[in-house]
Amino acid sequence: MFDRLTSYLDSIRARDPAPRSRWEVLLYPGVWALGLHRVAHWLFGAQLYFLARLVNHFSRMITAIDIHPGATIGRNFFIDHGFTVIGETAEIGDNVTIYQCVTLGGTNPTNGRGGKRHPTLADNVIIGSGAQIIGPITVGKRARVGANAVVLDDVPEGATMVGLKARSTLVSAEEWVREFIPYGTPCDEPCEEMVGTGIRRIEELQRQMAEMRAELEALKSGEHAPAQRSGTDS
Repeated sequence: MFDRLTSYLDSIRARDPAPRSRWEVLLYPGVWALGLHRVAHWLFGAQLYFLARLVNHFSRMITAIDIHPGATIGRNFFIDHGFTVIGETAEIGDNVTIYQCVTLGGTNPTNGRGGKRHPTLADNVIIGSGAQIIGPITVGKRARVGANAVVLDDVPEGATMVGLKARSTLVSAEEWVREFIPYGTPCDEPCEEMVGTGIRRIEELQRQMAEMRAELEALKSGEHAPAQRSGTDS
C-alpha cells in the first residue's frame, strides 16, 4: 500500500512542477478528494448509500471537489486545484489529469430512467481548466480538451479539442511522443505548425486580394481611357 501511494505521489510530481516533495503533494485537495472517493465508492458498492453520500459531502466541504460515489476512477488520477464536478456514471481511466473548474456532467436519458449519463475518459486524457464534458460520450486515449471547451460528442484517440462547441484542431496530441503535455493543449512544434499554416493562408489571401485590386484598377483605367479614332479625319 505504501508503494502504491508513493507511486501515485510521484506520478503527480511528474505532471506538476510546483511541489518540492511528496509531503507537499499530500496536501493537495485533489489527493484528498480521490482518497475519500475511494472510501465513498466502496460504501456505494456495498449499497451503503447514505454513508457513501456522507463521505462525499465531507470531501466536497474540505476540497471543493464533488465526485459522486458511483463514479469509477482508475490509477494515478490527478485533479489539479479544485472546483471540479464528476457525475455518478462517469468512468475515468489511468493517468488522467483534470485541471480546475471542470465538469464531467450528465444528460437526461430520453426514457426517463437512469443509466449511462456521464462521460468516459480513456487513459492519459488531459482536460483543461473550465472544460465541460457532457453526456455519455467517450474521450479517447491521450486526447486533450482545451480550456473552456464544451465537448458533446465522442473524441478520437490523440485528438485535441478546442472551442465552444469543441472542434478538433487536427493536431495530434504530441504525436504520441511526449509522456505528458500540461494544460491539455500541445505547444511548441504543433502550435508553431498551426500558426505557420495560418500565416501562409493569410499571405495567400493578401496576394489574391492584391491581384484582384490590380485587375480592378486596370479595368477602371480602360474605362476612362479616350476611345481610339478609326479612319482618317475629313
